[in-house]
Amino acid sequence: MRVLFAASEIFPYAKTGGLADVAYALPLALKKVVEISRVMPLYGFMNRKSYTLYDNFTVTLRGEHYAVAIYCKEERGIITYFVHAPYLSETEHLYGDASGDYADNALRFGIFCMAIVELGIRLNITLIHLNDWHTALVALYVESYALNIKTVFTIHNLAYQGIFEKESLKTLGISHKYFSIEALEFYGKVNFMKAGIAFADAVTTVSPSYAREILTEKFGCGLDGFLKVHDKKITGILNGIDYEMFPPLQKKESKVKTKRLFCERFGFKDPSLPLFVMVSRLVAQKGTELLRDVFKALADEEINLFILGEGEQEYCTFLEEQTEKYNNFAFFQGYDERLSRETYLASDFLLMPSLFEPCGLNQFIAMRQGSIPVVHAVGGLRDSVHEAQAICGRGITYEGQNSKEFLYAVERASLLYEEKKEMELISTFNLACDFSFDKSAQQYYRIYRGLL
Repeated sequence: MRVLFAASEIFPYAKTGGLADVAYALPLALKKVVEISRVMPLYGFMNRKSYTLYDNFTVTLRGEHYAVAIYCKEERGIITYFVHAPYLSETEHLYGDASGDYADNALRFGIFCMAIVELGIRLNITLIHLNDWHTALVALYVESYALNIKTVFTIHNLAYQGIFEKESLKTLGISHKYFSIEALEFYGKVNFMKAGIAFADAVTTVSPSYAREILTEKFGCGLDGFLKVHDKKITGILNGIDYEMFPPLQKKESKVKTKRLFCERFGFKDPSLPLFVMVSRLVAQKGTELLRDVFKALADEEINLFILGEGEQEYCTFLEEQTEKYNNFAFFQGYDERLSRETYLASDFLLMPSLFEPCGLNQFIAMRQGSIPVVHAVGGLRDSVHEAQAICGRGITYEGQNSKEFLYAVERASLLYEEKKEMELISTFNLACDFSFDKSAQQYYRIYRGLL
């Protein structure tokens, strides 16, 4: 079995979110059971000289020919292929800039998908594992060309679907027969996500709870009815993290020292208070509206609060303003990998008040560093954080996404902080849990094997 794992971003080459981490870690676990390689775009900000030229070919869309160069690099026993192509590789960002999404994203990722198919043929690939809308057209192309390649499509976040004007079908050379409610049509537009759902041989989501949630109107993002039609091929598999990338807390003393230095660095006057942190994209999905609503009440608690993130400017501006009002709050705007790791290690509690959460990885990283998650029990957070003592992944959960429930969860965490022995027991218990991708990889392997 030869598998090609396709994604629009893979850590450490390009990253905007958790997809990049999964695309890095999951293939590492899968290589224990299958022959696997990865493929992603070679964006304009990436240095081609860092990679080895592997192949050249041309892809054709509606009579237009696009010259593609494939580069490669091997790391930890896995070859990653990089697609350099017109439009796709001419931008300084992945999907858009300050003015919004790139206007030619349909063509950019259409070329990418055709390049994936051609690369798959040249590598004699048995199965292509697709991830989110950027790769979804591969399933349609495999179907339309009747190729002897199986496809698995993973939905990481249904909220981002790749919706474009109807005219993009012509640009991409896709037959008008696919512009139907059973295929790509979505309220008069073209929906790339639907291509993956409709034409892949199997569909997965990144947690069992999310697989159930997206079949409902509340979480289905307009596709719940369409997903119900295909629900028999949908499986929820919980994500994990790469243990080499995120080693566990070794000594309690290192956590105590890191917290003290962290508090000094960010100006917290009393480091003995519980340190709550949030490492997140600052968008509505991550609970920032709720956070803004309860901020005064939260900051009035006997806690220290630190937020690391970037996102929508209105949230960043609001948080910057709060740093002037409260000496127990600090905000770092942007993303810094090293600082994020220090933040997890220094923290006592990790806040994840997500409105919805397909899986989330932060809770796993935090628990590996002895921090206790405080989460809204939704999606993958419901599957990975539990208050029951015997279930791996102990933390504090709340059901209702409202101010009262959230603040009560924070209060319970503060009370737990006073119970030092119980805090230690929970942290130690979580450190013994398996949050790696090994179990997930076995589930994916069973799906692969069942298709062949």
